[in-house]
Amino acid sequence: MTAAGEPLELCTMPGFAGSSAYYLRYMDPHNDQALVDKDVNAYWRQVDLYVGGTEHATGHLIYSRFWNKFLYDYGYVCEPEPFKKLINQGMIQGRSNFVYRIKDTNTFVSHGLKNDYDTTAIHVDVNIVSNDVLDIDAFKAWRPEFANAEFILENGKYVCGWAIEKMSKSMFNVVNPDDIVDRYGADTLRLYEMFLGPVEASKPWDTNGIDGVNRFLKRLWGQFFAGDELRLNDEPASRDALKSIHKLIKKVTADIEAFSYNTSVAAFMICLNELSGMKCASKEVYELFVRLLAPFAPHISEQLWHVLGNDTTVCDAQWPACNDDYLKESTVKYTVMIKGKPRFNVEVAAGTDAKQVEALALADPVAQKWLEGNAPKKVIVVPNKLVNIVI
Repeated sequence: MTAAGEPLELCTMPGFAGSSAYYLRYMDPHNDQALVDKDVNAYWRQVDLYVGGTEHATGHLIYSRFWNKFLYDYGYVCEPEPFKKLINQGMIQGRSNFVYRIKDTNTFVSHGLKNDYDTTAIHVDVNIVSNDVLDIDAFKAWRPEFANAEFILENGKYVCGWAIEKMSKSMFNVVNPDDIVDRYGADTLRLYEMFLGPVEASKPWDTNGIDGVNRFLKRLWGQFFAGDELRLNDEPASRDALKSIHKLIKKVTADIEAFSYNTSVAAFMICLNELSGMKCASKEVYELFVRLLAPFAPHISEQLWHVLGNDTTVCDAQWPACNDDYLKESTVKYTVMIKGKPRFNVEVAAGTDAKQVEALALADPVAQKWLEGNAPKKVIVVPNKLVNIVI
């Protein structure tokens, strides 16, 4: 805005330049003599990672590269490119729902019965649909013309149809994150967004699938508490539990570097299932688990971090390092093939000599039955995999 009587400012230069080169000012924000000091710029050099949606980021990159190359040519900056790495996150698509109105009526027929009638599909607000089941009272209150609607149900429910489309208000498939947070909590929302798929891929939002992530967090809480009583203890962790948690450390560490957050969430679920199956109650193991989970689900991680007896925030905790010694297998299972088909398995200590593996396989009653007292023509041992007995 301009003061009364002042001419309208038509120069777009400040916004054009400022929005394209602000990263340089961040390097040296209090310098009133230059855009950025040369020594400071030589230290920071360029932005390590730029994350942005395809359309916005492409336009912004064009202008940023324009200005950066201009400043580089004149010797004001030390790098010819403004950003070292670019990630374009994919678009979150909407999962639309439909109701089916019988022609020339205000009667709606459930999805499984619609083929028996002449119907018109109508988009319905996904926020009044749960697991594709319509909240009929909410639907009647949604629009005045539906206040007196009638319904033909299947199994006592009105089941909606669905399709994957671009999120749009006109399709009533825009999901308000505040509603998700109110119902499930912010950690569930964060985890589910990461679990949807690779960060750079477009993927459909499906509120129906969010329950699985929410159950995972509830199971984690249940590993800590039996009712109101803490069930964890200070006993040393078992070898199997340490193997499981260090496998998780290795996986999540590598996934974060590769921006593969969806596979990290899957790894958390697998590890928790393994620990639960072992009835693991070791504080040592779950403290490592919480440290890994903190970037993904910070709120529950902070709570559980203090439950474990820590006074500081989990944000300041050291990232765990994987100990590969725990990942080494103590035994190896060989599949024994006879006449080209798997017949039985032999489990031996890791590092067992091939001749010993061969002897154990041949001594097995199943092998003896097939050999019928004869010597095999040949025995092939593939290390750590299989034994092929040729007869």
